[in-house]
Amino acid sequence: MSEQSAVSERSAPWRRAGPSWPPAASGSGRLITGAYALLVLAVAIDLLTGPGSTTSPVLAAVPVLAGARTRNVRVPLLAGALATIGVGLLALANPDVALPVHVAALVAVVAVTLASIANVVVVGARERELLQVRTVAEAAQRALLRPPPDRLGPLRIAVRYAAAAAEARIGGDLYSVLDTPYGARILLGDVQGKGLAAVETAADVLGVFREAARSEPDLAVVAERLDSALARRPANERFVTAVLLNLPTGSGPGTLVNCGHPPPLLRRAHRVEELAPPEPAPPLALRALTGGHYQARPVELDPGDLLLLYTDGISEARDAAGRFYPLAARLAAAPQREAGAVLDHLLADVAAYAPGGLTDDAALLAVGRPS
Repeated sequence: MSEQSAVSERSAPWRRAGPSWPPAASGSGRLITGAYALLVLAVAIDLLTGPGSTTSPVLAAVPVLAGARTRNVRVPLLAGALATIGVGLLALANPDVALPVHVAALVAVVAVTLASIANVVVVGARERELLQVRTVAEAAQRALLRPPPDRLGPLRIAVRYAAAAAEARIGGDLYSVLDTPYGARILLGDVQGKGLAAVETAADVLGVFREAARSEPDLAVVAERLDSALARRPANERFVTAVLLNLPTGSGPGTLVNCGHPPPLLRRAHRVEELAPPEPAPPLALRALTGGHYQARPVELDPGDLLLLYTDGISEARDAAGRFYPLAARLAAAPQREAGAVLDHLLADVAAYAPGGLTDDAALLAVGRPS
């Protein structure tokens, strides 16, 4: 784990990137090792073919290979110096080769060494700029998606955010967990599209939700207020699929409102039920196209139950044959009972299932009521 990743993990344990997808570093290392082997072979051929020919120009590749995996300018500089010495030694071993050939090899080594040093400097500067941008994005992500509480009364809550790209630090998946006079109110959604426009839409949704969830007793009205707020934005703005959940921290049933989002999954005694809405409902910002109202359905979360909310980044992960990840079946088979452990298990499982990695960011939120 890099230093930046370690800092991110310590500062935002609620936002775990999940298991790392197979990196390309090992493959590039093998290629560089193979290149060095070819250089050694070329030098051996030079020494075996006698004084009338030389392969010394290939030594210009040494500083390039040395600088490929370092950000220290001394490494290609030292490699260039060694390659220069190698050109001189091969010149002594091949006295029958014309002097201009040896001079050309020496010039090539020096020129490539300088270019390799310049490349290391430029790449290092760009990586520092990227690190700064990622740090700012991480701070914005923490401000936008505030760390949820681990527990609200008897409820245990866990959130995981799995980025499709290692560089990703912010996107359109959103969630919020609030302690309100009506119980625990939870929002999980997915903004259509990506980029800054999606982030701005997510910020608007979260702002309206945090205000409406504390003042509106009816969860369906909260959903309608979110829809109205988004519908007032310019017509070319994004829509949002979302699930809103209200769970009492005492006894009694909760309520669930689905706004065009993949239905949550309720695990009870290792059997999983899909909590479909009473009738199909459009995403937020699109209700005016169909009219009507969002409808709430009751939700019973008994001791030992676990309720999973998720975005389609996890359910649409595919295996090598193109089959979707069977989230409901894998949730039912998960041996863990604690919410956070279940989410960690699912992320590790989908990483093994989809060798190509996630194609979209994925947010997972689990609510459990321990026995």
